Amino acid sequence: MTTKGFADNNTNIETPNDIGVSEKPLKTDKISSNRVDINVLKSKLQETESKEFKKNVYILSSLILALGVLGIYLSL
Repeated sequence: MTTKGFADNNTNIETPNDIGVSEKPLKTDKISSNRVDINVLKSKLQETESKEFKKNVYILSSLILALGVLGIYLSL
């Protein structure tokens, strides 16, 4: 009777002999970064902040109005 195990499964994985090929990067194009204007970024940030502020003011004013209406209704 034979036993099956890891000793019977011998696989040889060959590595490439040319080490210089593996050291080269896959992309040879140089990465050029475009500059970003700080004023454009500031204006975009101000736009998003103003939208959020308007939304928060609308929600807060509607809650205060609802609380006032509820207070008047309960006092009658």
